[in-house]
Amino acid sequence: MDQRNFTRITTIHLLGFQIPQSIMFLMFCIFLMLYCVTICGNLLIITLVFYSKSLHSPMYFFLSQLSVADILLVTDILPNMIRTVLVKRTIIPFSDCLAQFYFFCIVETSECLLLTVMSWDRYLAICKPLHYGTLKMKNQVCWMLVSLCWIVGILAVSISILTISKLQFCGPNIIDHFFCDFDPILQLSCSDTTTNRLEVTVLGFIFVILPFFTIFVSYSYIIVTILKIPSITGRQKVFSTCSSHLTVVSIYYGTLVCVYLVPSGGHTQTLNKLFSLMYTVVTPMINPIIYSLRNKDLKKAVRKFIIDF
Repeated sequence: MDQRNFTRITTIHLLGFQIPQSIMFLMFCIFLMLYCVTICGNLLIITLVFYSKSLHSPMYFFLSQLSVADILLVTDILPNMIRTVLVKRTIIPFSDCLAQFYFFCIVETSECLLLTVMSWDRYLAICKPLHYGTLKMKNQVCWMLVSLCWIVGILAVSISILTISKLQFCGPNIIDHFFCDFDPILQLSCSDTTTNRLEVTVLGFIFVILPFFTIFVSYSYIIVTILKIPSITGRQKVFSTCSSHLTVVSIYYGTLVCVYLVPSGGHTQTLNKLFSLMYTVVTPMINPIIYSLRNKDLKKAVRKFIIDF
């Protein structure tokens, strides 16, 4: 009888990146630095938004919540990846693997919704400036929208994780990735995963494709409105208020599309890891940099924060 039919795996071997021994310590230092920079950069954004009264607006409030999501994402992924770099192969309980995937999906889903809410706020501010004062979201509404993003994300992902946990996993118990992602987990199953893949496709359409389409439509209206401004200086000033968000959205969704929408035969496993590294590690690190470099209000808040302390 095939061993796969009655042996349920209890541990997972994460292979991570196949790094030569000669540069292993260097890569460890690089990933550790990325983690520290990401945590410090996003904590700075959160602190500035809380501390500076000039940043007490919906746009910066949502930016601070995006920073919270980025901190949770890298904390879910990077510490275990750093360990994998040091020991070459990390062995974790299968339950921990599912837990990592669960929290990863919650953060990614909530981040897609947060980016959508941020684009809606920019649409109201630029395309409906006369009504923005009355439509402008109060603190209670902002908190309600953010809470809704997280609650919807948790509920949606819980449905998917529940059905995945009911599968039989017979091995082999090796995942050629640096974290527990959807396809690598399903490849370990000896059950029929058709329903699971269809379920994730539907959820992906609802929480990834539809938000992206909403963002695309919002920015289409924003760009048309900006082009109607007669002054070049006025165009640049208005566009600067949303260019950072548009840059982040482009990088975030660009890498997601490369990983999850391009057929598996379209790129190698190594390339797939690199794309995954972009939206799980690099994007959370550069988000604070992009917003800080291209936002005068944040620059002023940083200078005032440094002077006061």
